[in-house]
Amino acid sequence: MATYKELMAQKAALEAHLEEARANEVASVIEQIQNLMAEYGLTVEDVTKRRRGRPAGSGAGKAKAGLPPKYQDPKTGKTWSGRGRAPSWLGKNPNKFLIAEEA
Repeated sequence: MATYKELMAQKAALEAHLEEARANEVASVIEQIQNLMAEYGLTVEDVTKRRRGRPAGSGAGKAKAGLPPKYQDPKTGKTWSGRGRAPSWLGKNPNKFLIAEEA
């Protein structure tokens, strides 16, 4: 059976070998990434600012327009569109807070 010192020496040698193998693989991966970026004409900003598989600035992340309010509190003037968590001022009878539809 190996002694503690022998095992620690093996561990140190293995860790050094792991670091060397990782450094070699990282260099290869970086080269592959650079080649793909050149092939597709991508910049660092394109890669770091991507959302859901679309390049940044493609119009995919534009904010949607808010919904028109459906309910209004007459005391404070606060409104609610009817989506999401109901406000506390709405109470159990939301019909009395309905905003009249404009025709």
